[in-house]
Formats: sequence, structure tokens, C-alpha cells
Amino acid sequence: MQGWKRGVFVVVLVSVIGVPIAGADDTQLAPVNVIEHYDNGVGTSDAASQGIVSGQLLQDRPLLRPGEVLETVPGLVVTQHSGDGKANQYFLRGYNLDHGTDLATSVDGVPVNMPTNAHGQGYSDLNFLIPELVQHIDYRKGPYFAEDGDFSSAGAVDIHYRNSLDHPFSDMTVGSFGYQRALFAGSMPLAARSSAPEGSALPLAKESPILLGAVETMREDGPWTTPEKLRKLNGLLRLSDGTVAKGWSIDATYYQAHWDSTDQVPLELIQSGQLGRFSALDPSDGGDSGRAILSGEWHNDDARGYSKVSAYMEHYALQLWSNFTFFELRPDTGDQFEQVEQRNLFGGEIARGWNQSLFGHDSVTEVGLQARHDYIHVGLLNTEGRAPFETVSDNLVSETESGLYAQNTTIWTNWFRSIVGLRGDAVFMDMDALVIPQNSGNASANKLSPKLSLIFGPWYKTEFFVNAGKGFHSNDARGVIDKVDPSTCLPPVGACAPSSPVPALAGSTGEEIGMRTEAVSGLQSSLVLWHLNSESELVYAADSSIGSTSPNGASTRYGVEWNNQLIVNRWVLFDADLAWTHARYSNTNDNGDIGNYIPNAVPFVGRGGIFVQHLGPWSGGIETRYLSSYPISQDGSLVAPSAIVTNLRIQRQLAPKAALSLDILNLFNHDYYDIAYEQDYQVSPTSPVVPDGITVHPGEPREFRITLKLQF
Repeated sequence: MQGWKRGVFVVVLVSVIGVPIAGADDTQLAPVNVIEHYDNGVGTSDAASQGIVSGQLLQDRPLLRPGEVLETVPGLVVTQHSGDGKANQYFLRGYNLDHGTDLATSVDGVPVNMPTNAHGQGYSDLNFLIPELVQHIDYRKGPYFAEDGDFSSAGAVDIHYRNSLDHPFSDMTVGSFGYQRALFAGSMPLAARSSAPEGSALPLAKESPILLGAVETMREDGPWTTPEKLRKLNGLLRLSDGTVAKGWSIDATYYQAHWDSTDQVPLELIQSGQLGRFSALDPSDGGDSGRAILSGEWHNDDARGYSKVSAYMEHYALQLWSNFTFFELRPDTGDQFEQVEQRNLFGGEIARGWNQSLFGHDSVTEVGLQARHDYIHVGLLNTEGRAPFETVSDNLVSETESGLYAQNTTIWTNWFRSIVGLRGDAVFMDMDALVIPQNSGNASANKLSPKLSLIFGPWYKTEFFVNAGKGFHSNDARGVIDKVDPSTCLPPVGACAPSSPVPALAGSTGEEIGMRTEAVSGLQSSLVLWHLNSESELVYAADSSIGSTSPNGASTRYGVEWNNQLIVNRWVLFDADLAWTHARYSNTNDNGDIGNYIPNAVPFVGRGGIFVQHLGPWSGGIETRYLSSYPISQDGSLVAPSAIVTNLRIQRQLAPKAALSLDILNLFNHDYYDIAYEQDYQVSPTSPVVPDGITVHPGEPREFRITLKLQF
């Protein structure tokens, strides 16, 4: 793997394939590398909560959905409240991040979060990700890093693909509930490398560019009474050249998916037996999504400094049909609505770093400029059985975000270094409201975000961190600009009520102290105490059943994280991560409700796994994720149950280029819920409205998947 930092453990394991019993003097033992899952050694990070996940972990870890690659980030939980073509739900540091509002994600420099999205602000759909191609994942928590802008208050995750593969391969997977997946991937130089004649002093010719390609198809019905009928087509082409120090790459990505969804349903109907655990109240819910991306990057690193340039353009489309209140709003037609958007976006980043001396000390100063422009046609319609009959809103939005940052890293002594940064961000929004002209308009805002990190040590293979900074997330342009609530302008009322505008940029302030140690041989361990305040959790709600804004006030969160990665012996690795959070609204009885609990703020998350590598022809891993119970109402009277899920992977090398693996997801077949909400609803046209009820989306039962991997 390129780019290893010091601190990575590499252990030589003796292969036992065909080896006689220990003690035979004439046996030649073949070395096998066992690679740690995290490149988080002492001296490699600027915060105890920052790190790098090796792509190897994704090869050892069974995944229910592509978005679960983010669960390799300690303390981050990924669930789903709808069909598997929709963006996941994310939970981190006491935030229900919805579909990504305070978690910035990118894939090879292309941001995944979508501002002013049809369904949710910062919508982050990772279903186009191909886990087998991931080289590594960089993660950072908290608003302490100058390169991170919009949506990064709780954290930021950058996913990086490989430039090449050791061998072309195919993965063919079949499993429970109609699961079928095929992946074909490979890479090749565009021209053969030429060699100088033996004994010649002539240098070797330069390596040619490498072309990597992958195609993925997938289909699945799931355990749902109404089959999900998920159909996905995914492809990637990458042309790259050079090294970690100097090189470039160009990517082309294409993705499309269609699905029917079983959305959350009333818990009381499941408990009473009136509704099957995996049944839907509106079987016509579902969606379509697609994207096409062209992106590129260039980088150069030498003794004087470094430069990075990246650019991207993307076409994105989303169409969602959902029904969360069933018959409460429109008993005659049901409450289904359609959220639709067509989006074109382009953007890029330029960064330059200078190596220098500051008062006689080694120092690096980096300056970066980031910008993106989104042109969005976004609409909300009322539908019945996916047939639209009423337009709630239809808007053309032009949104530009830009960020300029500078930061300096100076090594003052052999045991102390500092990172000081300042970031300035600006957003400009312009909206043409096609249905409600008075909602047309524009808005702008800007924000300065200082950053500071102090790193002490190492002493006895232990270092300490102090981090602080400000961050923010942008809000939906409709929530910022709307003058009237579109949902109130419809018959039979027809009298548009004033909207409650939200700020264009909602700020946050965070601090943490932490330590990272390798004092125990074979163990990397980190401990973090953190605190995070949000000025306001006002968000625009794009659902027709809710209106324009959700009045959520300021909040404060603090917590503890303890992460451990241990090489037990030459072939067993152990990971264990624990995270505890206290999350409350800053003002009791705020938002027009009693209490100060923040709904869907999970107080405790735990994850532990044991992974076996190259034990003869065998490899595998078992991992358990635990979510504690959490409040779903502000007064704490409604609580979601805890959830525990265990996944198992067993792999057998059949031949040098053939392997068979078995994944058992939800190994012990626990009944659990991916998500629970406090929700008013009405289950039939004639039934009474249930105020403050609980709706849930069940987690999937035990399922089996068998994969045959062939290398060529």
C-alpha cells in the first residue's frame, strides 16, 4: 500500500499451507504479511480522533450495504429508514445526522453531500461506492481542520480509491432474499514498460499511465412483504499516472438505481400483530437515483512544498415517493408525496503548501481555495400511488459556496508542534419559485472559522492533543429564502402562512483533548474527551407533511471515545471502539416542547471485532455493533430500544487465484430497529389520528451471502 506512515504494524506470518508439523528442519516457510486495519500510529495524526482506515478492513468485514464502509470510523453508525437505494441515516457524536447534515463525505475529492436536496439538507448517498476498490479512508471528527468546510461540524470522511489492482478479478455473490451481485474489476498499463539491456547504464523508461475499470450490477428483494426490487448498475473508469509524490488521475463514474421501499411503520401495529414486521402501509413508496461524474486531480510534492489541484462536474438525479403519516393529511388520497430533483454541479480545489523555517523551526504553511456551484431544479408534489395530482413547490435554485483557508504547522521542539488555521466561507443562493412567485429571492452569508491544534509528545510512545475550532453547516435555500410555507398554500385552506426562515449558515464550536498510545506492544489505543455546541439546529424539512422548518434550538453535546486496535498474535487482530455522548438542548422547554432531550441522539455506541488473516487457507472476521436505547421525544418519555447486530465472514482460499467466502449478516437473528421516530399518523381514512406515536423501520433478519472471487 502506498503512503504508509510510520507506526503501521507489519507482522510476518508463516503460511501453514502444506507445511509439516513444527520442528521439521527442512521446511521453507513462506512469509505472509498481516496488515493492521488502522494506520493510526503515534506521530501520524493531528488529533486523537483523527485516523486512517485501511482498505484491508473492508475485505475482512461483511457489509449489508455500501454505506456501511463508514462504520469503520470509530463511533459512527450507519442505518436505513427506507429502501436501500436511498441515502443512509448516519449517527455520530450524539447527532442524528439524518442523511448527512453534519458529516462531510467525499470520494476522491468529489463531495457527496448535496445542499438544497429534494429530501434532506446535506443528503449523502454512498450507494455508488464500490468497497472492494477502496484504498483507504481518512476521517476527522470535530470542526478543527481548516480544509473542512460545509457539513463537517461532527466530522469529515474522505474515501480514496485504488489506482491499480494486483490482478483483475470477478466477485459473484448470491444470497438470501433474492440478493445477486456481480463485480468485475481490473487494471492495466496502457503501454508496456520497456527495460534497458542487461548491463546497460541506460535508465528504465517511465511507467505508462494505468487504466482501472470496474462494473457492478446488483439486485435484491429484501425481507420485505412488498419486494424491494432494488436494481443497481455502477461503473468506474480511472486513468492515473505517477506516484504519491507526483502524479494525476482522471475518473469517470456512472450510477443508476431503482427500488421500491418499505418505509417506517407504526410500532403499535407490529406489536399488536395487525401488521407484519416487514410489511408496508403504502406499498407504492420507492425511488430512482442516478449520477454521472467526471473528475480529475493533480499533485506534486518536493523539497520546497506541495501543490494539489482537483476539479469535478456531476449530473445528479433523484426521485423519491414517501408516506410517513399515511392518511392524516389527506384521507381521500393518502399522504404520499414525491420529492424530485435534477442537479448539475461543478467545483474544485487548489491548495499550495510551503516548507519553511519559522523562528528557526521547521514549518509548513498551506493555503487553499475551494468552490462549488449547484444548479438545481427541485420540486415537491402530492401523489397517490406515485401519480402526481398537486404541486406543492417547484423551484430553480442556483447556489454557490466558496471557502478560503490558511493554516500553519510548526514543529517547535521534538515534543511539541502546533497547527493554527483560519477558514472563511461564503454562500450565495438565488431561487426562482415557479409555483409561488413570492418565494423567489436570494440570500447570502459568510462565516469565519478559526482552528487550533496543539500536539505534545511522544513520551514513552504516547502523545497528547488539544484541539478547538468553529464549524458550520449550510441550510436549504428554500428554508432561507421562502417567505410563505408552501404546504399551507394548498386547498382547502389556500391561505399561505408566513414561513419561519432559517439562517443560511448555522455555526458550531467544538473542543477536545485526547491521547494516543502504543505503550503496550501491539496495541494502538486512543482516548478522547470532546465538547460540541451548535448555535441552532433549525433545519428545512422538505416533506409536505411537515412544512418548511423544524424549530430546533441551540444544543450542547459532550462525550468520551475510547478506541483500540490490537494485534493479538501473528494471525489475529482485535478492534474495539466505545463512544458515550450526553446531548441536550441548551434551553429547557425550548422548541415549544417540554424537556431538553434531543430526539434520536444515541448516548452509547460500541463496536468490537476479531479478524483472522491467513490461518492456512482460512481468513475471516466476526464483528458486533451495539446501539443503546435513545430518546425520541424531547421530554424523554418515548424511548427507542437498544439494538445489537453481529456479522460474520468466513473465507477459504480454494486455489492461488480462487476464494470462496460466506457472510452471515445478523448472525443471531436479533429483532431490532434501524431507526425509530416520534410521529403523528393516521393508519386509515376512518381511524383516529395518533398523536406522538412511534414509527419504526425494522432491521433486516439473518441472511446469508456466498461470494466466489476469481483472479485472472
